[in-house]
Amino acid sequence: MLAVETGADAVGIIFAPSPRRVSLDAAREIAQHLPPFITPVGVFVDPTYEELAQAKAIFPDLIFQLHGDEPPAFVSSIDGHVIKTIHVDPDQADGYRIEREVEKHPRAIILFDTRTDGRQGGTGRTFPWRAVAPIARQRAVMVGGGLTPDNVSNCVRTVRPYGVDVRSGIESAGRKDPLKMRMFVQAVKDTDAA
Repeated sequence: MLAVETGADAVGIIFAPSPRRVSLDAAREIAQHLPPFITPVGVFVDPTYEELAQAKAIFPDLIFQLHGDEPPAFVSSIDGHVIKTIHVDPDQADGYRIEREVEKHPRAIILFDTRTDGRQGGTGRTFPWRAVAPIARQRAVMVGGGLTPDNVSNCVRTVRPYGVDVRSGIESAGRKDPLKMRMFVQAVKDTDAA
């Protein structure tokens, strides 16, 4: 498993509609090879409780990452750890609006990702990280959206997030690039240690 070999702390398993979506059978195969102390993160968009339960049956320690329009009542009703994505407009990062959205999810880790019409992530675009830095000083947040080996250090220095989320920024021709993955993880670790 390449993500583990490069030093990642968590592995995302895409259960949402996507070209990268894994079947339940493929998820079972991943679970059999996932080493201890590596956190499985299931990525969903507007899931049902049944979909969450099916994934949790495969990965008992699964963290749910929600990228859709899941209402706060749904998010807070989920048994287990939850990462809730809040999409930030890259052209109008309104700190007040962002804070109001964050307050709706008091028990979730917040993942800030870039808002792009018609897409729930994987756009390769960043947003103004300074808009979310004050929130990161008050609670656990993550940052995604357009992160690459070249810019992740700046993101970590600016926000000091609990974690970062990357997908397209470590790919070449639509596939994970081992060198980019290693460079990304090393940049995060070096910056975090500084």
